[in-house]
Amino acid sequence: MDWTLEVVPVPVTDVDRAKRFYGEQLGFAVDHDTRVDENVRIVQLTPPGSNCSIVIGMAEMEPGSLKGLQLVVPDIERARAQLLERGVEAGKVQHYEGTELVDGPGGGWNNFVHFSDPDGNRWVLQERPAGR
Repeated sequence: MDWTLEVVPVPVTDVDRAKRFYGEQLGFAVDHDTRVDENVRIVQLTPPGSNCSIVIGMAEMEPGSLKGLQLVVPDIERARAQLLERGVEAGKVQHYEGTELVDGPGGGWNNFVHFSDPDGNRWVLQERPAGR
């Protein structure tokens, strides 16, 4: 039996602002935007090439409290450039030396770029080595 992670709730304060950030700036596909009633609106978005989506508008967590959601990309420099071109404040490419995160590229699976959404939910890009 397969167990697949398909949706992750992301806590936000303003659904419209978050939808613009994830949909327009990050380029996530807007799968649906549904108003259940006057008080509940659910927006599901999917990163390009992903089988897992995020949902905004229904998280029972404090906005900005999500830390370390990870997106895996084949080219960390290109992905960072895309973020910057879309107006997303993205950190430098970094890697781990022991337990310390330092500037500059590392080896296989050891290249990271950090960024946050408008509420402070923190994301990490990680580079997948070629051929994997």
